Amino acid sequence: MTAEQKKKCHAIIHAASVAAGGAGAGMAQIPGSDNAVITPIQLTMTISLGKVFGVTLTESAAKAAIGSLAASTVGRTVTQVLVGWIPGVGNAINATTAAGLTESLGWLLAKEFDKGNL
Repeated sequence: MTAEQKKKCHAIIHAASVAAGGAGAGMAQIPGSDNAVITPIQLTMTISLGKVFGVTLTESAAKAAIGSLAASTVGRTVTQVLVGWIPGVGNAINATTAAGLTESLGWLLAKEFDKGNL
């Protein structure tokens, strides 16, 4: 990964992570409700990361690329059920989880795009 690609990935991934964290924080009291907002954020991030490496992805290809995230979505939903209903605490935990998972997914995808695996 060149320095320029890394800089572009950094901007794309962090913007998506902040957006996902905001969605997670705002919708913490309703388990699973943030998926409708976070999924398009992650799809856009995936397609944008592909462009950095000269890979054109359709929405369905981007969905396949982030398909492994399904397990973490279950984990996020569990934390929402356990503590999401607690105002403040649930919002903070859900925001942190959504942002962290999006950040991790973004860098994983960037490394795979760089290797030419996706």
